[in-house]
Amino acid sequence: MPWRLAAAAFSGLLVFASYEPLGWWPAGIVGLGLLYHALRHARSLREGALLGFVQALALYLLLLPWVGEFVGSAPYLALCAVLALFGLLLGAGGAALRRGSVVLFPAWWCAVEYLYSSWPFGGFPWGRLAWGQIDGPLAHLAYLGGPAAVSFAAALVGCALFRLRSRGAVLGALAVLALSLVPWPTQDTGEVRVAAVQGNVPRMGLDFNAQRRAVLERHVRETEKLDAPVDLVVWPENSADVNPFTDARAHALLTRALDAARAPILVGTLTSDEEGPHNTMMVVDPATGPGEYHHKRFLQPFGETMPLRSLLRHVSPYVDRAGDFRPGHGTGVVHAAGLPVGVATCYEVLFDDAYRSAVRNGARILTTPTNNATFGFTDMTYQQLAMSRMRAIETDRAVIVAATSGVSALVAPDGEVRSSTGIFEAATLTDTLPLRDSLTPAVRFGFWVQTGIAIIGALGTLVALWRRRSSASRKE
Repeated sequence: MPWRLAAAAFSGLLVFASYEPLGWWPAGIVGLGLLYHALRHARSLREGALLGFVQALALYLLLLPWVGEFVGSAPYLALCAVLALFGLLLGAGGAALRRGSVVLFPAWWCAVEYLYSSWPFGGFPWGRLAWGQIDGPLAHLAYLGGPAAVSFAAALVGCALFRLRSRGAVLGALAVLALSLVPWPTQDTGEVRVAAVQGNVPRMGLDFNAQRRAVLERHVRETEKLDAPVDLVVWPENSADVNPFTDARAHALLTRALDAARAPILVGTLTSDEEGPHNTMMVVDPATGPGEYHHKRFLQPFGETMPLRSLLRHVSPYVDRAGDFRPGHGTGVVHAAGLPVGVATCYEVLFDDAYRSAVRNGARILTTPTNNATFGFTDMTYQQLAMSRMRAIETDRAVIVAATSGVSALVAPDGEVRSSTGIFEAATLTDTLPLRDSLTPAVRFGFWVQTGIAIIGALGTLVALWRRRSSASRKE
């Protein structure tokens, strides 16, 4: 038992090492295989649940320290503990499947991934195995089935490493690796010259929002440095939280930026309507003024919204700092100078439907405007960039990542980072990116791929549990 517990904890460490900025993608594959190996030797479902909990707790404690930068150590530790509870379910099911095929445990892993990516409060998909594979060959499976396909493939290969005596396991792993080498047939249908502006913030910490005008001024000054024509300028989330459509001074600053850019700017601001306040990205054209907008649809719980506010107010002084935003209902597409642009604001990039919906509704290029300033020099921004890169492969679209303070990046449709900034560096990235119209299998059928894998995993685990119980009953 001590060795199995150590193996479970080490599995969490290995999976963590696969995520950016370390990016040791083979470690994630080996880590999943090691957990599978430990669970195969678990003596009971209870022991399996404990092993799953230990693995998940080790992973999240290493993966999420950036949460503490925002709200302190207590909420960070509480979040890790809650997420680790899903490890209990994973481990118990994995122990029941110990004599099952190598395929069923990866499917069960994806079923549990599906659960915590959806529930509670909309889910928190930050720990998906796929994100750690962005620099490995399996990332290219994203165009077939999105992150779920990548997670399943990585888990399958990892399990096969610990079942080399099984010819079926080895052949399955080789088939997955071969499939990842098959490129998606695509063709550019145009190009666009873009600029991603990172104006930086006056200083780190929660209080930077009190200096909203200074943030806006920095993005204006950075935009004024553009020395060549562009077709589209993308500012980050919260770059103009002093609303330039209601505040005269902010409007004058934005006008300066538009005069310098001589192109539409996608501006991050705060708006309000009859539903309430919104986190909004709005196209502003130098000739026609405010245009189409995207109200953030997937809101960050305990940040932009506060579930159970009246109860938790008595637990933490940070509760009333959380916003009370209302989700949008759009398609995720805005038009800038006639170009359909997909928008997934910051936290939205975690969720499969954000960019899939945009692409199905005609988006030819994607943007991830984000605000990472409150998370300091942590790994958060690198981990989030990996998600944008995965979305590029999944949708066959170039992605413009514009952050207030880093890391901003221009990403090609194959997930390659063409250029990027440092953290807390004022900079502007410009490049000519391809436009594409294709609809990948992931965009068309990704939901059903994930659902199918999850159903196989859940049914396989239920059958294993039923057989285990029937066997125990016969012995009695």
